[in-house]
Amino acid sequence: MTLASFFGPGSFFFEVWRAQGVLAAGAGITIGVSALVIVIGTVFGTIAGIGLTYGPWPVRWLIRAYCDIIRGTPVLVLIFFGFYGTALLGLDVGPITAGIAAISAFCIAHSAEILRGALQSIPTTQSDAAKAIGLGFWGRLYYAILPQALRRALPPAINTAVEMVKATTLLSLIGVVDLLLATQQAVSRNQMILEFYGAALLFYVLINMLISRMGARIEQRYAHIRF
Repeated sequence: MTLASFFGPGSFFFEVWRAQGVLAAGAGITIGVSALVIVIGTVFGTIAGIGLTYGPWPVRWLIRAYCDIIRGTPVLVLIFFGFYGTALLGLDVGPITAGIAAISAFCIAHSAEILRGALQSIPTTQSDAAKAIGLGFWGRLYYAILPQALRRALPPAINTAVEMVKATTLLSLIGVVDLLLATQQAVSRNQMILEFYGAALLFYVLINMLISRMGARIEQRYAHIRF
């Protein structure tokens, strides 16, 4: 096979070069939205998890209702509601903003439940020991309970992060030109279905493998720490 058969007109690499602009932009949106959703979900999910565990009963009840409703709703329904529902209410929300808000809401609910379970798994003797040396509630939480809980919450949190990356593909259904929609647009021009979707599959696998490896490295780094 000649070099022209790989890079000449009609070849896969030639079509990738032709579509490089939209594919690169789509990949950038996928990575950017995924990162933003994971950060928002982790930060606010941590706050919600603490409130769900230690907050006064009205706070716990509200967070519990939020988590149960959001976790019981498919992500696609949340995305459609965030985009089309807000439009019916007269709010001008763009598809990317609506998508980020919807997936972040889903991530927050899951992160809150993960942290709640981790916090409740810490033996009460840890809190009692911290209290014995004069630490108040926030001191016990910050120095004794939360570090142990975060370490236990890390594996399921990594799984949630991977799921959020995959959930971003649903944004193509409301017109967000992420990697999936960019790939669909390229395929509609060249009909290289197997090649382009295979490349997209490889991209998502690599991103999720990177997240999993980062999580594994963090686990290994703190595995030797004993509380």
